[in-house]
Amino acid sequence: MTAKTKTVLLCGVGGQGTILAADLLAHAALAAGRDVKVSEIHGMAQRGGAVTTVVRIGEAVESMVADPGCADVIVSFETTEALRNLPFLAEGGSLIVNDEAIKPLPVLTGRAAMPRGARQALLDAGAVLVPAASIAREVGNPKTSNVVLLGALAARLDFPAGAWESTVAARVPAKTVDANLAALAAGRAFAEERE
Repeated sequence: MTAKTKTVLLCGVGGQGTILAADLLAHAALAAGRDVKVSEIHGMAQRGGAVTTVVRIGEAVESMVADPGCADVIVSFETTEALRNLPFLAEGGSLIVNDEAIKPLPVLTGRAAMPRGARQALLDAGAVLVPAASIAREVGNPKTSNVVLLGALAARLDFPAGAWESTVAARVPAKTVDANLAALAAGRAFAEERE
């Protein structure tokens, strides 16, 4: 991405670390000398409900509004939320999706069914499916899946590596810094191998 204003939409469900990932993205952008605007929708986040955050990055960002068809990148923390937010993806935009489906309460209670063919629909839309949970386990902390996805996003942004690393080191709990830095690097490496 260049200095032109870009829109990144992060989506997932409560408890996946979507809000932390958006915070890290915004602060990494600031560390890289960019202007940033953030808009969050938490909904029923603590109960597993949808969480959506829009981060707009550029030289001078004038609005945090993200209309359908304007997200340059969508980072989804699970497949169903990726499908739900697909209309926001701009033509030629990037779709980074955690290769995991979380069953919402209506599915668990039998009142609804998971969307059929979700994975294939995402692949058809050009998604990079990231096995974030297994990568996080491999680097030593299964709770760093969100930072694995952020690393995959970092491969698509032109921020210096130091901006990402210093931001992660400053904003995650001290005892998790090494695991989060490893997750960031692993996510970036995964995405770069697929470019």
